[in-house]
Amino acid sequence: MSAAATAVWGRAEQQDFRARVRGALLGGAIGDALGAGVAALTMEEIRAAHGPDGLVDLVPSHGRRGAVTAATQLTLFTVDGLIRAQVRRDTGAWHPPTDVHRAYLRWAATQHDWGPDERRKDNGWLAREEWLYTRRDPAKACLIGLGDETMGTLEAPKNPAARDAGALVRSAPFGLLVGWEPELVCQLAVECAAQTHGHPTAYLSAGAFAVVVHGLARGETLDGSVQRALAQLAARPGHQPVTDALKHALGAVRQGIPSPARIASLGEGHGAEDALAIAVYCALVGEDIRHGLRLAVNHDGPSQTTGAVTGSLLGALHGETALPPAWLCELEGRPAVLEIADDFAMEMTQGPALHGPTVTTPGWLSRYPRG
Repeated sequence: MSAAATAVWGRAEQQDFRARVRGALLGGAIGDALGAGVAALTMEEIRAAHGPDGLVDLVPSHGRRGAVTAATQLTLFTVDGLIRAQVRRDTGAWHPPTDVHRAYLRWAATQHDWGPDERRKDNGWLAREEWLYTRRDPAKACLIGLGDETMGTLEAPKNPAARDAGALVRSAPFGLLVGWEPELVCQLAVECAAQTHGHPTAYLSAGAFAVVVHGLARGETLDGSVQRALAQLAARPGHQPVTDALKHALGAVRQGIPSPARIASLGEGHGAEDALAIAVYCALVGEDIRHGLRLAVNHDGPSQTTGAVTGSLLGALHGETALPPAWLCELEGRPAVLEIADDFAMEMTQGPALHGPTVTTPGWLSRYPRG
């Protein structure tokens, strides 16, 4: 967003935007944490463990209730990279995919016990958060794709056969760039997804997800935002599986009462397009965020994935105040999620007051260094 664009934000608009940013990031994390407790279980196993209604509340995962997975970790580093891109623009260096890739490399450094320790570097605040230094079931393609400093691109993507949802689940923040046009949001999400997931189905699912979040963050309806995503996909090679999955999700809404069987008809969620379709369906039919998230995690596939994507959609749609407080209060890393959400909102609405040709705020540049 340009300095001219940020200057037109009114106070009410800033407050609404911040609520949607908080909603998207906290909602995604809550959905991630809810699904993590049953991520390895089939629907039959979920019912056997939690009763005929399936999972209805947070259960312990990774040693505690409310624990998040790599989906939330990577989402936070996506936000960090987008803020850095805005800050680095002052230097004349304007290539957001590079800044996001650098952020992903900082995440990758938290996932092993060898090599440089990001906590010991003057590299911003997020990489010093101790709770992020745990491995929480990251997608194999993410670890491989970020195993060296070479950045995957659409021309030379990393892991060209990877079509799982590892890139999809980290892509909500691109949609929060509300000052950008939808096609640019889609392109940035696609380029950054290709850094680890080079199959068109995987990176186009990430792009479509970002466009849907973008519409919601602008105050549009969910159905209208999905239609906009379909329009963005139409001209892109390899879009058909993603397009078909989204249309299937829209059609399922009209087929009766939501149920695990209806969700199963959309796929298990192992492929990025199936996970996106399940999330869109659950967000459309959910009576509220709690109901939508319960629908999203009670199925045979990777519940943390569908929970995270659904939570981001519903959070961006309704804002933070609609999030279930009982789940929010137990969420791992909640202070950090709130902190980076507010920093993102401040950067996007008031960036010129924080840094620029004639303005330097040392505290901000310490949090988000230009280097």
